[in-house]
Amino acid sequence: MTDSAAPSSEVVLETSRLLLRPWRVAEAVVQRELWTERDPRVPPHRRIDADGNPTVAELEDSIRNNQLWSTGLLAVERKASRDVIGYCGLVDSGRGPKGEPELAFELLRRVWRQGYATEASLAVLEWARSSGYERLWATVWDWNTASRRVLAKVGFTAERKEVDAVHGTNLYTTKRL
Repeated sequence: MTDSAAPSSEVVLETSRLLLRPWRVAEAVVQRELWTERDPRVPPHRRIDADGNPTVAELEDSIRNNQLWSTGLLAVERKASRDVIGYCGLVDSGRGPKGEPELAFELLRRVWRQGYATEASLAVLEWARSSGYERLWATVWDWNTASRRVLAKVGFTAERKEVDAVHGTNLYTTKRL
């Protein structure tokens, strides 16, 4: 599968409760909220730094410039309330095998434990399967039990572990489509 099959501005996925679609500039505030809610065990480059970066303005620019947030990671919007609650999608982080993107998802804490991450992930997996991908992978910190449960529910299995003395063990999981 080529990189051209990665989610783009034309991709919109729908489930019974959710729309997964490209980000809009005004939704950078949701991205910023996700950054502020991250567990302190998450590596520093994925958290707000001492200078307050990334700022809402920086996140707005990343959406405008069609960077990662606005292409591979689709906004997850609840259809009933029309609010964006996080992201889910496929990314090429460069850590996995060529041609095998990584499933990634993150939702605001206020919507945890309602099945949204599983529902969004299943929609992305179906899109990936119909796009010709044969296998996906995902990484998750061993201490992130909620994300580990989601990955297990959608059929990912552990393949290997990478120990980080500071942040914990990172589990590499895969799923054949």
